[in-house]
Amino acid sequence: MDRAISNAGIGVTPGEARTLVHAARAGAVRQNVLAERMGVEAMTLSGYLDRLEARDLVRRANDPSDRRAKLVELTDKADGVLEAIGRVGTEMRRSAAGTLSEAEWDEMLEKLKVVRANLSGLSQKPAAPRQGEPL
Repeated sequence: MDRAISNAGIGVTPGEARTLVHAARAGAVRQNVLAERMGVEAMTLSGYLDRLEARDLVRRANDPSDRRAKLVELTDKADGVLEAIGRVGTEMRRSAAGTLSEAEWDEMLEKLKVVRANLSGLSQKPAAPRQGEPL
């Protein structure tokens, strides 16, 4: 995906594209929360935001509930860039799916969500060992 974003001529880096997509999903969100959701350091995100803000794709506003915090918001200009990122993502999913049917793709995504939840520690009960696996 990083290579596809880089080669698409959108004018953003893969990290900046991820930032836009996460910000679009989150709505107006504190910068530190956005960094946590993306799994990047605050300084890394700050660099992405500096460049995106210089292109007028995002703005950082004061959080009315905490003067020290900044809210990240997309500008209207980000819409076209997000559409281009979406087209790249759609093409990547088509390539990745190959001969899988839509139902098979959806089933795989659901299983991957379970795996992600298990790895994130979101599953509250420990998984039972499978037959033949050590405890």
